[in-house]
Amino acid sequence: MKLHVRKGDNVKILTGKDKGKTGRITAVNPDTGRIVVDGSNTIIKHNKAKNAQSQSSILKMAGSIDSSNVQIVCPACAKATRVAKLAADAKSKAKFVRACKKCNASLDVKQDKKVDKKAKKAKKDDEVATDAGDAKTATTKAKASTKAKKAVAGEEEVAGTSAKKDGDGVTTKNADGAIV
Repeated sequence: MKLHVRKGDNVKILTGKDKGKTGRITAVNPDTGRIVVDGSNTIIKHNKAKNAQSQSSILKMAGSIDSSNVQIVCPACAKATRVAKLAADAKSKAKFVRACKKCNASLDVKQDKKVDKKAKKAKKDDEVATDAGDAKTATTKAKASTKAKKAVAGEEEVAGTSAKKDGDGVTTKNADGAIV
């Protein structure tokens, strides 16, 4: 059975003891047409102890309700609405997009976020390409940080020679590594 709501949608409950409440869908069962809305249709389940070591308990949990008893809440106009199906643009893989009947805003927020992530990634790739021109600057910064690390370790570079400071004095090595 095809449902008009999906997991993660905000819905308003139309009938039952929780009529008028809104909540987020936490589970969907398309086979039975039932959904679980967070914080509604609270049921109490009694668990009996299975053996002497386990303890009996009383659990409060959200029960399922039929999907026809809820309406989706539009994120744009914040009203409970029916779902319209509009033809999707060429960029998306889906043939249809769920939309609000009142304001024609898209209800598929997750798909919009995926498109936004792809756009941000493409923008980031463009920035990396422009930074490739600044590769010389990056290499210079890397060399400067290496020099700083060596200075902290007690080594100094002097025109092709390196000197390592010992506790008593200074041992000097030339570029080949021989002690002078």
